[in-house]
Amino acid sequence: MLEQAKTRTATLQRKMAANNIDVAIFTDESSIAYLAGFWGYLSVEFGRPTMLVVWPDKPPAIITPLMESEMVEAMTWVKDIHTWEDFGPNSWQNVLSAILGPNPTRVGVEINLMPAIVRNWMDSALANVGVTDITPILGEMRMIKSPEEIEVMKQAGAIAGDMMAAAEGALATGVPEYEAALAVINAGTRKAAGFLTDKGWDAFVSPMIHNLQVMQSGKDTSMVHRRASVKKLEKFDPVYFCFCNMAQFKLYKLGFDRMFFVEAVSDEAAKVQQAALDAQQAAIAAIKPGVTAESVAEAANVVYAERGYETGYRTGRSIGMSYLEAPELKAGDKTILQPGMTFAVDGGISVDGELGGRIGDSIVVTDTGFEYLTNYNRDILIAGK
Repeated sequence: MLEQAKTRTATLQRKMAANNIDVAIFTDESSIAYLAGFWGYLSVEFGRPTMLVVWPDKPPAIITPLMESEMVEAMTWVKDIHTWEDFGPNSWQNVLSAILGPNPTRVGVEINLMPAIVRNWMDSALANVGVTDITPILGEMRMIKSPEEIEVMKQAGAIAGDMMAAAEGALATGVPEYEAALAVINAGTRKAAGFLTDKGWDAFVSPMIHNLQVMQSGKDTSMVHRRASVKKLEKFDPVYFCFCNMAQFKLYKLGFDRMFFVEAVSDEAAKVQQAALDAQQAAIAAIKPGVTAESVAEAANVVYAERGYETGYRTGRSIGMSYLEAPELKAGDKTILQPGMTFAVDGGISVDGELGGRIGDSIVVTDTGFEYLTNYNRDILIAGK
């Protein structure tokens, strides 16, 4: 992983030189991990930024809180590490100013990903400096995944499969939603642990599956992103699991969704769910190199229209180290699909605020079509019988 991160940084440096960017400042966790090979567990969310500074013609530098520097040193290939402290002259602002020097002329940043605390400093300290958005350059690099990245994403898919099996096994009449969420965490953590060692870089990767489980049941299934609650399941309840914030490994994030029905399914609910399943499968069948992203979405939209349902605003999204990468499978996105691109492909319908149909899988585009990164039954699923 570290050698790949080093190679990516060299590629970025060449692109920076070609675009006349003097220096780039990265603050987004996934971008830093992609280039430097490490990520932290406390960062900008707490107003404590970690930054990667890249020049086109010399080795990069990391700026990190002093208390996290030991872990950073153990995880990254970057040698030039600068620490900062919360109070006193060694603040991150002073450290960053010293590293940039007095005469930067064109600075690249990920404009929409910068935390406000860093952006506010830049607006003041670099008011006379040209700032350019480097997001498209790095985003293009991240579109195509390497074989090593795809292998990690397959491991994430295997972890997600065990999580979904545990979720299904926990569903029964009278069982509260949170019991299924606990089963997901336990199963995923144990599966992830099997892909790790306690040596080298691996030793700093936690197997723990975390975040709040996205889960809805009964009439709440149309809410899409509700969290698991103390609500007890009833017969005929649809139960929706979204693993988009759970199915991840070594910072690579997948999309993975399934809908279950407790003990039995009504005819109307089955009709809605079958439409979602068929639309998703139509979209996936359309995936191959050379087609446009929007044509994949159109394949799903044809099915929705035939069944009399309205179309969602997209059928899928690119996946990787970020929750949302480019391109998207939606109308208007004319990006040409290439081998190595990875997508979450969804089927989703909401009807009258009560009924919903949901399914989601992750795939990788291959030379001849696609390959699933997630695998689980794609039929109408009855649990707790």
